[in-house]
Amino acid sequence: MPKVNKNILIFIAGLLWSGVGLFLIRMAFRWFAELSQVELFFDIIAGTLLGSVIAYYGFSGLAKKNIERINNYSGKVCIWAFQKWTSYLLIAFMMSLGIFLRHASFIPKYLLSPIYIGIGLALFLSSFRYYIFLSHLKSNT
Repeated sequence: MPKVNKNILIFIAGLLWSGVGLFLIRMAFRWFAELSQVELFFDIIAGTLLGSVIAYYGFSGLAKKNIERINNYSGKVCIWAFQKWTSYLLIAFMMSLGIFLRHASFIPKYLLSPIYIGIGLALFLSSFRYYIFLSHLKSNT
């Protein structure tokens, strides 16, 4: 397994959180053509509010804990250590659930869209914790 410096792990985690967040938001945007103007307005507002709450009360704290865990490593570590191994199980579950929900014909897209926007926005906003941490390291050197 390739080994990298812990700051690279923090950067990788930030990039993944940003990338997945933007991916989820993009998925929701693809459904906008199917929505009425009222549904579109509701979905954007609800998704933005949901994302802000999830970022502030949930994912931002997870990012902070993740940064602390990674920062406690000494020397070079496995490139996959940017997440705890148990988190990979949660990620697999969440991806499977997302795929199921997207393909479930009984769930209308106007109900999925704010969830995707909310989780995507929360991941994207919380990813900046990683970048801010790295920028503070750089400014202190």
